[in-house]
Amino acid sequence: MIIEGRAYARAGLMGNPSDGYYGKTIAMIVRNFSAAVTLWESPELEIRPGQEDSLVYPSLPDLTADVDLNGYYGGVRLVKATVYRFAQTFLSDRAPSEIPNFTIRYRTNIPRQVGLAGSSAIITATTRALCRFYGVDIGKEVMPTFVLEVETEELNLNAGLQDRVIQTYEGLVYMDFDRETVEDTGHGRYEPLDPRLLPPLFIAYRTDVAELSAVTHTDLRERWKLGDSVVVEGMNECARLAERARDLLMAGRGSELGELMDANFEARRSMCSLDPVDVRMVEIARKHGGHSKFAGSGGAIVGIYPGDEACAAMAKELEQVNCRVIRPEI
Repeated sequence: MIIEGRAYARAGLMGNPSDGYYGKTIAMIVRNFSAAVTLWESPELEIRPGQEDSLVYPSLPDLTADVDLNGYYGGVRLVKATVYRFAQTFLSDRAPSEIPNFTIRYRTNIPRQVGLAGSSAIITATTRALCRFYGVDIGKEVMPTFVLEVETEELNLNAGLQDRVIQTYEGLVYMDFDRETVEDTGHGRYEPLDPRLLPPLFIAYRTDVAELSAVTHTDLRERWKLGDSVVVEGMNECARLAERARDLLMAGRGSELGELMDANFEARRSMCSLDPVDVRMVEIARKHGGHSKFAGSGGAIVGIYPGDEACAAMAKELEQVNCRVIRPEI
């Protein structure tokens, strides 16, 4: 029997990056892109490489282009770390005879390094497949914490819970990462919202190389730990904006989210230097009457557009700076 686990891309609609700093966020799933993992029983345990793990190239320029886009590591390390953590967490009390071997492989079409949570999607999809194969039930509130631990404790990556929460719950979710709650329970308070409350949205993402999220997160985290007032206040402002956005959505006033998106972007810009191309994406959206903010750590924006004509003009100009525009399927 072949088992499949799947997880979708996501966009941080409001409040990020405060999720890693006991803040509040709203995020949505983006079904336009996904990571899928297939798994079946086999005599030996085998992790098969995906396209991003190729070690055979037509030419040296092809190798350098692949490294520029994917770095030196593809998705195999994500799958391997997930399998290891899963075994240590959920299978350690089983006898070897009760732990069958399997072959596992992944595939993904989530754009790389543009802040759409491609890495956590692979880990979430792998976890889902392992749960089905071994008959392990991980509660919805626990799953995001497990996925985060794979990234932070096994792979030494800096990350927050937001991506893992939305990829577990899907749809549209308001998240409150109140410090006391997170430290007491290991998770935040998660409130699913009706996606129909949202105004018309667009996502634009870079088709060239963007910045690795770990670089941005590492700098912000160190400054936050040191009590940098700019970072601390910036994170608090992002959290306040998420709470206000949630209230507007619940009141049926989703069309008013635009100004909050603009403010979220400015709060982020106040905390750290941003890639000029990413800033240009936001400026182009504003030029055409849109409102936008980063969908993640950089490389993609999510926003509200004023109409189809304006959206088409915006998309045409964004194409000139190597960006693609989509309408997200939530």
